[in-house]
Amino acid sequence: MEAVAEGLWGLADYHEKKGEIGTAVKCLEAICQSQVSFLPIVEIKTRLRIATLLLKHSHNVNHAKSHLERCQLLLKSIPSCFELKCRAYSLLSQCYHLVGAIPSQKQILNKGLELTASAGEGFDVKLWSCNFCSQLANALTIEGDYQGSISALENGYCCASEIYYPELQMFFATSILHVLLMQWDDPNLVERAVNRCSEVWNSIQPDKKRQCIGLLFYNELLHIFYLLRICDYKNAAQHVENLDAAMKDDMQQMQHIQELTKELNTLNLSLSRSDLHHRDRSALSDKKAQLEEQLSSFSGLNSFGEESLEPAYFGNVRRALGDELELAPPPIDGEWLPKSAVYALVELMVVIFGRPKGLFKECGKRIQSGLQTIQEELLKLGINNVAREVDLQHSAIWMAGVYLMLLMHFLENKVAVELTRSEFVEAQEALVQMRNWFIRFPTILQACECIIEMLRGQYAHAVGSYNEAAFHFIEAAKLTQSKSMQATCQVYAAVSYICLGGPESSAQAFDLIGPVFRMMDSFVGVREKTSVLFAYGFLLMRQQNLQEARVRLAAGLQIAHTNLGNLQLVSQYLTILGNLALALHDTGQAREILRSALTLAKKLYDVPTQIWVLSNLTALYQQLGEKGNEMENLDYQNKKMVDLQKRLDDARSSIHHIELIDKTRIEVHQFHELEIKRAAAGPSVRVNLDIPESIGLSTPAPASLSRLMDSDIAKRGKRKM
Repeated sequence: MEAVAEGLWGLADYHEKKGEIGTAVKCLEAICQSQVSFLPIVEIKTRLRIATLLLKHSHNVNHAKSHLERCQLLLKSIPSCFELKCRAYSLLSQCYHLVGAIPSQKQILNKGLELTASAGEGFDVKLWSCNFCSQLANALTIEGDYQGSISALENGYCCASEIYYPELQMFFATSILHVLLMQWDDPNLVERAVNRCSEVWNSIQPDKKRQCIGLLFYNELLHIFYLLRICDYKNAAQHVENLDAAMKDDMQQMQHIQELTKELNTLNLSLSRSDLHHRDRSALSDKKAQLEEQLSSFSGLNSFGEESLEPAYFGNVRRALGDELELAPPPIDGEWLPKSAVYALVELMVVIFGRPKGLFKECGKRIQSGLQTIQEELLKLGINNVAREVDLQHSAIWMAGVYLMLLMHFLENKVAVELTRSEFVEAQEALVQMRNWFIRFPTILQACECIIEMLRGQYAHAVGSYNEAAFHFIEAAKLTQSKSMQATCQVYAAVSYICLGGPESSAQAFDLIGPVFRMMDSFVGVREKTSVLFAYGFLLMRQQNLQEARVRLAAGLQIAHTNLGNLQLVSQYLTILGNLALALHDTGQAREILRSALTLAKKLYDVPTQIWVLSNLTALYQQLGEKGNEMENLDYQNKKMVDLQKRLDDARSSIHHIELIDKTRIEVHQFHELEIKRAAAGPSVRVNLDIPESIGLSTPAPASLSRLMDSDIAKRGKRKM
């Protein structure tokens, strides 16, 4: 009977290579369903093979789970078979993960750890122990047990250290940093984790580093997330450049592989001809051997030099050669995200760093590229223009959550870019897309509701609907537990109230700014501090407390210029400081500051801020009696106001305008499936990539200019003349 089993195994291999997975599974199931009994070891190996095929090539997780649970029962009666037991535990853990049975997953992983603890100190034993530690950490993170997760990862790091495996140490060091970034309880702990990652990475030999491209991307991205959090944009920019270069190199290599594969296919077609001359056949055969050797240098074995024992990732169609970014050697489940998702993240980082600098053309290309990649991957997961949460395959939920969150980040940045450029209709369209995706996937995208409300506020503010803007900012603050995001939304709301004008609105603004101002030094980084200093300085100016306003605004400008590099925020700081200098009759400084502000506003295509600056320059020239400059400036200002008014009219005539600024929350039907809730809390989408640091303060309409400048400046200038 063993010969029959080996024959069916071989036949299954043949059909798998041809891509006939269903036939391959039937060959293997013939062994399990046979009325003649096979040896238990034969049945165990066969069921493991079936489960592996199902997990790699289908969404049939429950079928795979049934085979693995049967394996586990059979293995109980066999005292040895360490490798088979470990594989069964590992695959069964993955199945429990996919169906959301986290308690069962933890139980099976603890059995695996007990097995490795009793199996000695061998190299393979340590590798399996690392496997179980890694999966256990993931399960604990999903449950929100960050401390338990870090403890499991530290155990894995110790195992990797005991077998002197720096690449594996790096896998655990980066995983620990990832969990600490999600938890962020102690900044010192996070900093130490960052430093350990750098130390371990530097200990890996250069030739080995080149093989660890997955670790390179993972480490660099985690460093960027950390540096973004502490607002160290200068150092983060270097990591973004490294990532972008690595991505382009890898894409070139993949293109080379595709060209070699295409050439090899053409050769095989020629060799299949029966009338081919012997000499030509020999030459083509030599060429084929060369091509296969070149391809084998890229493929054949994975970057860690062994054939993978486990599914590279769970429950989705097996990806093509080179489309994986492995983090650790088999049998570790060592992939963080598919390559397409990592590439999209790299594109997103380029956008996040380019947007505040006004590099909108490059940002537009990257946003378009990222959205296209994500939409292609969503289609593979069965997510089209009408699919909803309840339509998802259970095993696709987690990966769908990753791509959907990335999609929302790209759209969020698109809205921010278009609002800065005063392209209000384009901003509307992107914001409506965000709203529609949220309505269809409300549980997976639950964390995005706050962002959508905040962006609705920014849109409303940009088009002059300050009351509605304040409403949406306050609603956004209610939808998040992040103290940082709450503070940001409160500051935004305060700025909208200041723009409304009047004592009551100023009092409301002060009530919002006060608590944030008192705790501004408690935040990580300086994002919140620069925002609240701007709003507080603006409020003080409106209250005619000009000297204190100047002090606060100058301090905020210095921090924003040094740490953030956000040109829009800097230009708005300069504009209001120029306004102050004008009010204090410091015309020399006012001229210098306002010209700098105008240069930046032009670079950003920020029409409202340009008008705001121009209105101040007009008042300046009136004070100085420079009639020629005044008329020239006023003419340019009027042209810009006509341009802005047209953009505003287009936006307000859109069918989406009213529904976006309307003072109501988005209504959705919440689904309560366990798997969807678990997916929404998945670890890879919990890192806060960016909180938009631009205040969004702009002159929304010619009629509202008086709200954003000291209306008495021009009058005082005339009296002085």
